[in-house]
Amino acid sequence: MFRTRLLTVAFLLPLALAAIGLGGVWLLGFVVVILTLAVVEFCRLVERGGFQPATGFAVLLLWFLLLDAQWPAFKLLGPGLSLVLMASLAWQLAHRDGSPVADWALTIAGGLYVGWCGAHLIRLRALPDGLWWMMTALPAIWLADSGAYSIGRAWGRHKLAPTLSPGKTWEGYLGGIVTGTLGSGGLMTLWGLRGWPSRPDLVEGLWLGLLVATLAPLGDLVVSMIKRQAGAKDSGKLFPGHGGALDRVDSVLWACVIGYYFALWLHGS
Repeated sequence: MFRTRLLTVAFLLPLALAAIGLGGVWLLGFVVVILTLAVVEFCRLVERGGFQPATGFAVLLLWFLLLDAQWPAFKLLGPGLSLVLMASLAWQLAHRDGSPVADWALTIAGGLYVGWCGAHLIRLRALPDGLWWMMTALPAIWLADSGAYSIGRAWGRHKLAPTLSPGKTWEGYLGGIVTGTLGSGGLMTLWGLRGWPSRPDLVEGLWLGLLVATLAPLGDLVVSMIKRQAGAKDSGKLFPGHGGALDRVDSVLWACVIGYYFALWLHGS
């Protein structure tokens, strides 16, 4: 299993880093593909619970949110959101089998949650020094996840959320906070030595890492909650050893939101 996970990371990580480094439409394209798959998986999960979300409208809402983040001057969000809300309700009027109100609410919830949070990937990259903020915030959660996995396997004894994610422990969670915080501070220092950010600061990196490593794992538990209600172990089988796209972005969605508002508050960008 570990080898499979490692090979998947070796394939995905260069693609993600290349998209982040290039930014612009390259990052948009990568994010659109991954998050579209994540929204489709969300809809498939709730279908297992007996609901019938309109997947097409959930994806359309996601796209409007991402396009608005990429090109805010076009002001697509207002018309797009109005279109999706009204058209999806009209669809439910014509397809009233089962639980039409719940089906409509889940349609909007899937696209809104993944799309609104995911749009901050694009917003974070677009900030002044956004590349280096992104290359600090996202590795913070990757390092925290790796630290939690390794430390939890070695020393984990006390379950963190046994009904949602039986494999997670408090020891692993605390270990992830340490590795994410120190790793983020180290990365910010490295970027500063290279002269990349205009205002590199070790303390800023440590604070960002602490916030991300502490809070972003909740995104993992949120998706675990959805999967447990649906009776599924993974959101999909797209990435061997890692599950589906939603499994891969669950914590990243929270990390990019935290990173964006932290940078925005800190530097008033």
